[in-house]
Amino acid sequence: MASPNDSNAHEAEFDGKLFARELTTAPGVYRMFAADGSLLYVGKASSLRSRVSSYFVATERSPRQRAMLAQVSRMEVTVTRTEGEALLLENQLIKALRPRYNVLLLDDKSYPYIYVSTEDAFPRISLYRGARTLPGRYFGPYPNVGAVRETLNIIHKVFKLRSCEDSIFHNRSRPCLQYQIGRCSAPCVGLISATAYRANVERALLFLDGHNDVLLDALGKDMERASEALEFERAAVLRDQIAHLRAMQARQYVEGDRADLDVLACKVELGMACVVVLSFRGGLNLGTHSYFPQISGSDEPGEVLEAFLTQYYANRSPPPEVILSHAGEDGELTERLLGERRGGRVQVKSAVRGERARYRDWAMQNASIALAGRIGSQATQRARVVALQALLGLDTAPQRIECFDISHTMGEATVASCVVFDADGPVRGQYRRFNITGITPGDDYAAMHQALERRFRRALEEGVCPDLLLIDGGKGQVAQARAVLDDLGINDVMLVGVAKGVARRAGEETLILDDGRSCHPGSDSPALHLVAQVRDEAHRFAITGHRGRRAKTRKTSRLEDIPGIGPRRRAMLLRHFGGLAELKRAGAEEIARVEGVSHALAQRIWQALHGVADEVTSSPTQTDTP
Repeated sequence: MASPNDSNAHEAEFDGKLFARELTTAPGVYRMFAADGSLLYVGKASSLRSRVSSYFVATERSPRQRAMLAQVSRMEVTVTRTEGEALLLENQLIKALRPRYNVLLLDDKSYPYIYVSTEDAFPRISLYRGARTLPGRYFGPYPNVGAVRETLNIIHKVFKLRSCEDSIFHNRSRPCLQYQIGRCSAPCVGLISATAYRANVERALLFLDGHNDVLLDALGKDMERASEALEFERAAVLRDQIAHLRAMQARQYVEGDRADLDVLACKVELGMACVVVLSFRGGLNLGTHSYFPQISGSDEPGEVLEAFLTQYYANRSPPPEVILSHAGEDGELTERLLGERRGGRVQVKSAVRGERARYRDWAMQNASIALAGRIGSQATQRARVVALQALLGLDTAPQRIECFDISHTMGEATVASCVVFDADGPVRGQYRRFNITGITPGDDYAAMHQALERRFRRALEEGVCPDLLLIDGGKGQVAQARAVLDDLGINDVMLVGVAKGVARRAGEETLILDDGRSCHPGSDSPALHLVAQVRDEAHRFAITGHRGRRAKTRKTSRLEDIPGIGPRRRAMLLRHFGGLAELKRAGAEEIARVEGVSHALAQRIWQALHGVADEVTSSPTQTDTP
């Protein structure tokens, strides 16, 4: 395996428009680097694709921005679960890395905490800024001070905890206005016992720790009752309260609790591998870095990680804890080697729970997106096009490849897709979908015939034909395509069918040529990797169109189009979060707190609402390495 650093050489002049075009619409943080490797700028985005693309459009810019963009040699991104996490991670990276063009925040006053003085006999709860030196519990930091204040208001109303300073608390002789309006239980004058007050404090701590499902469920039911009674203003107030509670209880996995650890995740696909390293030092998240080692045929992530570890830590000291996405076979030996390198014990583990499991999942998500971006890069695409030319025996490399696929649910809402690739990758502006009508439901041959006929009749008018036509299917689908081309008198298009293997495993596809011959390139073939990429993109594009058409026909919520979500779960989700907008802002961890929603289903919901699942498979984020 090649050294991790060897595979990260700068290959070509940075194309910001192309980079932005391939990005995901999920929230995250982006970083701009100069040619010498120095960090120029760190920014956050609610949609990485939209935000980054805005830098590379023709518009008036300040001298500072023009100077910065002129130096950009590459960019890298880190996808986060929520916009709040992106905001917090941006803050941490700015403080840790001190980019040249960022405004540097020199203290922690930008982000608030909630502070509970648990050491007091009658603890106080309040908004807090600054160094965390006072004894007690701190919750945060939180990205939105408005949400903190609103939630403190709710906590005061529900749990009636004091907010006054100690100097006022110890010198009162009668209850204050806060008691009169029902926001405090007046412990200052003995109107509540220490035991009862402490019980309220414990309940408030449970709420701040995220164990507040009962309270939120009650608020959701109240909101529904108010809506049914046509009390829309009250329902709106309750909806906003739920939204603020969600903003508070969404734990931000950006700080590492002052931990020193590295999280390594590996993704292997189409003969390539990506290892993402997520680092914490002193509790500060230093962001993710992506590496693309040469794997020489290995397709086991655990094996790749073991080989990567020894090389990665050859010139750097490992932290006391290393978390892997996949376990290797020689875990004890790896621990011993890293311990010798560190001069102390190093724990290497993959079976983790809680917060560390979320770090691992976060790194794994970024590895998937980074690898998909690498697969779609220009250099990789061009090498695969050349390999495909050699495999098919073409005189010249195909400059335009089109692929067709059919998607339906038991014949319902049949949609055909046509995707277009050139030597540099997908040409999304020329993708087309065809709504198929007038055929026997479920007849894939007829659907393919209709889509191809409509496409190539237009080709005769416009004069734009592919050099290579890929059909997702076997001999029957290829025969339909040949019949259409013959009927229209088109004979200069090479036709290839892509049939799945017996076990339907990636890398075992059979290519069916127009003359009846077939070939099995094998899982190591760059040519097959390109064919599989184009075929998968056509499949994704067809499914997306089919789901949209089916949802429009059924007139259902986009939530109900997610497998596992029916009317009942849809209602529970919307009630729990107070609407679709707040549900979309939530991370998968918060969605999983809804009754009856597993972590796997919550992840599917998050991916569907952010379009990540489709893009990770076929239209991914480009993520370079430092």
